[in-house]
Amino acid sequence: MHVLVVHNRYASAQPSGENNVVDQEVALLRGAGHRVGVFERRSDDIAGLSLRGKAAVPLLVPWNPAVRAELSARLRAERPDVVHVHNVFPLLSPAVLAACADAGVPAVATLHNYTQVCPPGTLQRDGRPCTECVGSTPLPAVRHGCYRNSRLATVPLAVSLSVNRRRWWSGVERFFCISAAQRDVLVRAGMPAERLAVKHNFVPDPGASRAGAGEHLLYLGRLAEAKGVRLLMAAWDEIAADGGVGVPLVIAGAGPLEREVAAWAADRNDVRFVGLYDPAECRQALARSVAVVAPSTWLEPFGLVIVEAMAAGVPAVAAGHGAFVELVEDGVTGLLHRPGETASLVSCLRRIATEPVRNQEMGRAARLRYEQGFSPTVGLERLVNGYRTAIAGRSGDGDGPSPLGEERTGSRRGHPRERDGGSR
Repeated sequence: MHVLVVHNRYASAQPSGENNVVDQEVALLRGAGHRVGVFERRSDDIAGLSLRGKAAVPLLVPWNPAVRAELSARLRAERPDVVHVHNVFPLLSPAVLAACADAGVPAVATLHNYTQVCPPGTLQRDGRPCTECVGSTPLPAVRHGCYRNSRLATVPLAVSLSVNRRRWWSGVERFFCISAAQRDVLVRAGMPAERLAVKHNFVPDPGASRAGAGEHLLYLGRLAEAKGVRLLMAAWDEIAADGGVGVPLVIAGAGPLEREVAAWAADRNDVRFVGLYDPAECRQALARSVAVVAPSTWLEPFGLVIVEAMAAGVPAVAAGHGAFVELVEDGVTGLLHRPGETASLVSCLRRIATEPVRNQEMGRAARLRYEQGFSPTVGLERLVNGYRTAIAGRSGDGDGPSPLGEERTGSRRGHPRERDGGSR
């Protein structure tokens, strides 16, 4: 199969689970013998633009005609079987869908967040869940300045959502949702249910699982309010005041709360703030963990770090909402705390760290869950089946159920028959 992957890479200064997913899928397909090309832009390149070029970027967010022309020409020259679209903001734009239509090539798109129904894609405002724009116009997002706390910065995203909504919904043969929770939100917002298939992200096998009980609890990801970082700090302070749990908390990542986290962790022996880890350091830190902690306050469409922990035989403590309820079977592969509640998070952290026998049982169950639902073998099968469905749909040969359709049913937790997931 010949696949062309379309992606606007996020800035390298911040960790991006989405970039990782794209790179891993490209490597997986190539390793299986498929021909894979990449058509991409990099947000890092914006810094090198002239002042005039930088000023023009917001104007191109809803529509970039140069991208349409360039991609159309490439598609006509190479004639791939399918185009796989990931992120198009800010330098590509939905013009990539017009290019696919120009060349008559079917498109699939992975929905890594909620940008189809929410301009910033987070379904959150002021640290709390928000669905004000879901199923409606994006005007509330502009009024509240939901993207970067700026009305002006939110306008291009809101305009793009408004003018391109139908283009997305009609121009994509198959949407890959990265969790059933995400799919439910999008169906309620009016997206065409028949085009939405659930395909969790896979994670490469790290090659080694945790040995022993672990050395630390680990937070690995973006240091932002929506990720529950302040909630975690408050819970850890409460644990420390009561004597601790016998292991330190390691916080690895970067983001807007980095200075606050560094100041909080300074001169403490129960917390280590280590900044950004490279991939090898991430794998090592995971393999030495008692558990990973994912206390997000927003409705995560996936949780890549949780699946990476599963692959290493490590349980998770996660907020009990969004996609996390699909990834973590409470009491079996980890623990779920009540979202946004410090006391509940404290209780789960204590349990996961002070019951070593139960912890190791959960670690073994997590590894089994990974093998059944999130391994490269499973990921490749679901990815290729999705492509075949899109190709058949465009040719008129495949109006029946998707090969992924059966995965939309069944238990959302712990069931070996997975519905196939992004971002740390």
